Amino acid sequence: MRTERPYKRTDRVANEIRTILGDIQTQFIDLSDLGFVTISNVIVSPDLKYAKIFFSVVKKKKPIEEIESNLNKLAKAFRKYLGQQLRIKFTPQLKFYYDDTMTYTEKLDTIFHNIDNKE
Repeated sequence: MRTERPYKRTDRVANEIRTILGDIQTQFIDLSDLGFVTISNVIVSPDLKYAKIFFSVVKKKKPIEEIESNLNKLAKAFRKYLGQQLRIKFTPQLKFYYDDTMTYTEKLDTIFHNIDNKE
């Protein structure tokens, strides 16, 4: 009898990658010159060969475009450490993208706060 998993394999692998990348950036790769970088989301392709890594930055020390560029330059190093800890056949290619969800949420909060103050 086959038991159903609570979610798809790609989601489980994405969560594992997010956890491992967080550990890698605290143990092996120093990103303090960019600001406080956090991995907010990971989306893995169905064949598990490509991963989109979404990050956010608190107390950024450089422009977002430069931070994204630096992270993509470090993708090979992240992939090396990821391959040592991730137990799947292929280590996915990593591509970093800025996650502007927090900025967008703050903008909406400001708009709603201004609407409440006008009433």
